[in-house]
Amino acid sequence: MTHMTRRDFLSGSAASFAGGAGVLGLLNQNKAWAADTAGYKALVCVFLFGGMDHADTVFPFDEPSYDILDDVRGGLLNNYSGDASRDRDNLLPINPNNSAAFGTRRFALSPQMPELHSLFESGELAIVGNVGPLIEPTNRQSFDERSVELPPRLFSHNDQQSTWMALGVEGSRLGWGGQFADAAIASDATANALFTSISTNGSTVFLAGNSSQAFAASTRGGGLDLNITQQRFLLGGNSRFDPQRAAIEAYYDTSDFGAAGTMRRDFNRAISGGIANIRSFNEASDNIVPFTTTFPDSNLGGQLQLVAETIEARDALQVSRQVFFVGIGGFDTHSNQADRLPGLQTQISQAIGAFRNAMVERGLWNDVTLFTASDFGRTTIDNGDGTDHGWGGHHFVTGGSVTGRRILGDIPTADITSSNYTRTSGRLIPSVSVEQYAATLGSWFGLNNDELLAALPNLTRFSNSNLGFV
Repeated sequence: MTHMTRRDFLSGSAASFAGGAGVLGLLNQNKAWAADTAGYKALVCVFLFGGMDHADTVFPFDEPSYDILDDVRGGLLNNYSGDASRDRDNLLPINPNNSAAFGTRRFALSPQMPELHSLFESGELAIVGNVGPLIEPTNRQSFDERSVELPPRLFSHNDQQSTWMALGVEGSRLGWGGQFADAAIASDATANALFTSISTNGSTVFLAGNSSQAFAASTRGGGLDLNITQQRFLLGGNSRFDPQRAAIEAYYDTSDFGAAGTMRRDFNRAISGGIANIRSFNEASDNIVPFTTTFPDSNLGGQLQLVAETIEARDALQVSRQVFFVGIGGFDTHSNQADRLPGLQTQISQAIGAFRNAMVERGLWNDVTLFTASDFGRTTIDNGDGTDHGWGGHHFVTGGSVTGRRILGDIPTADITSSNYTRTSGRLIPSVSVEQYAATLGSWFGLNNDELLAALPNLTRFSNSNLGFV
């Protein structure tokens, strides 16, 4: 895959990904005016590949609950030291407005997450506890007896990533983010489908829809421009190769390949269309005023800066709704968790904090909702040096429209003998389904009930389709 600068869209072959969005993702000509697309709104999914350890992110803070966690995973907690220490007095206590729902129990965040702690305390971030893939409500007894329908291939990375994104195992075709974008496109006669779904983490099923196809953008690379006259490092570094460059551009502009040239014609249209799409995006993004907010020099920081710049260019891109997919890896912490996880948590907190500041700077914070997702949580039992594949996990939702400083769902104690966990391995059984989580986001995005049910087919199996965090 060719990697561009953060202002360039890319594809696997010259511009086929960008061209594909233009050729395969054509606007639906029979738009049904349904979803509310007034104003501007953006959903930003931050996917944490590998399985984020919820119990090493949102901690019990009251002494009795903390002692239970220490008993269960004392070996792992003892591996932390210095600024990364998981000692109780090193944690960042939070003060949820709905603390009465948890009795005397209290909670805290990892010491590497001061920006997220500040957002929670200011009412701009909510925690949704114990979210995971479910087909119907499930408890330990029904899990043991297999008396409920369970998501297939639980605890498998690829399959559970796909289940989070597309409600089915690897190979699923449509993601719920893409279907949300479909609804927005179908409801707005002026929407530019080309720039409605954007990924900064390559191809993803999350953004796959029927009428919307994801554009992929990259923050890496060395300034490649798909304008062939600028690719001097590919076609020669001096002007004597200009005729060859002109010949290639002329070929891309060709429309008549004769009766026998159907495949060449279609390929040429895809490539030339992709180049035109990239130029359109560049023209829009080149005119934005740079942010004064400084983004961290990290993988996630660069991706969220690209998202912020794309949102700033929304009017020129002719979009009123956008769905973004951002992702980083490294969370499969079977070993060396104490060395690996703190740096990842720092990256998450700093990048989201900077993104929030950039949106506030432009008066857009109320129009954006950012949320985390991951393959699964991890086992509450440690293995001495890390943790293994779990099921339910805790997630963050932040934005100016978020009803923050609350914990939704549940954060069970670390007592793995309780019915909150599978009988073996200490895996949390989710109490909130991915579809409930998604439906709450989709409702804020403007989808009506019919559109939500079309994208989230198991939603009716749960009593509450809106968790109320936004």
